[in-house]
Amino acid sequence: MIITRFAPSPTGALHLGHAHSALFAHQEARRAGGRFLLRIEDIDPTRCRPEFTRAILTDLAWLGLDWEEPVRIQSEHFDDYRTALARLDEAGLLYPCFCTRKDIAREIEGAGHAPHGPDGAVYPGTCRALSASERAERKAAGETYALRLDMAEAVRRSGDLHWRDRKAGIVTARPDLFGDVVLARKDSPASYHLAVTVDDALQGVTLVTRGEDLFDATHIHRILQWQLRLATPDYAHHPLLVDASGRRYAKRDRALTLGALRAAGKTVDEVRGMARMD
Repeated sequence: MIITRFAPSPTGALHLGHAHSALFAHQEARRAGGRFLLRIEDIDPTRCRPEFTRAILTDLAWLGLDWEEPVRIQSEHFDDYRTALARLDEAGLLYPCFCTRKDIAREIEGAGHAPHGPDGAVYPGTCRALSASERAERKAAGETYALRLDMAEAVRRSGDLHWRDRKAGIVTARPDLFGDVVLARKDSPASYHLAVTVDDALQGVTLVTRGEDLFDATHIHRILQWQLRLATPDYAHHPLLVDASGRRYAKRDRALTLGALRAAGKTVDEVRGMARMD
C-alpha cells in the first residue's frame, strides 16, 4: 500500500506552491487506494509559530484534503531524534563541532579553495581531528557545539547505496558530496535531514513526494537510512510551481497565500486550478 505525506513547516502561511505539493501527495495516495498523512515540521523554535500550524490545518481542509489522525507534530517527538543520534554516536559516526559560521568561512578562505557540493562549500572537517580529551575539555568549558556526521566513515561502512525515483529511476547515492553535515544543534535536537528520515520511517511512508529542490537532500537521507537500519521509500520529486516570470512561489508572496486568495473571493476550484493539479 502506498503511504504519502505532506510535511510543511509552520514558519508562515501556505501559498500556491504548498498547495501544489499537498495536492500532489494526496492525489498519489488516493489514486492508488493508499494513505495520506500530515506532519508538521516545527523543530525550529525561533521561526515556527502555533498560529501558522492552525492556519495550515484550516487551509488544507478548505482545499478539500483529508488526512489520517493524529497529525505528527515534530516538536512532540524529540526523544525519537535523540534515540537516533544516540545510535549514530554509539556507532562512532558523530563528533562535536565547535566552529561558528565565521570560523568555517575563515578556514575555507585561508585554504584558498574548498570543495563544493550541491549546497555550496563543504565543511572542511576542522573539528573532526580533535582528540577525545580536547572534545571533553571544550564541552566542560561550556562551548556551544553542533553534532556532525563523519561522512567519510559512514560512506566507507555503507558502500554503494541507491534509491528509486519515479522520474530519475535508480539513483546512486553520493552523500560524500555534502561533507560532514550537521545533524543537531544546541537550539534544535535534530536537523531537517535527521528528523525527516526518522519520521518517514516511523510513519511508514512508502512514497516520499516533495519538490525537486529537495532531490539532492535524498543523498543524505539515504545514508542515514542505512546507518539507522531504516526502510528506504520510493521518491517522486515534482516540479516547483512558479509564477509568470518563472520565479518559484515563496512565503514572502503574501498575496498568493491560500488565506489571502480565499479572502479575495477565490473558490476552491479556482485555487486548485491555479495550483495546476486539476
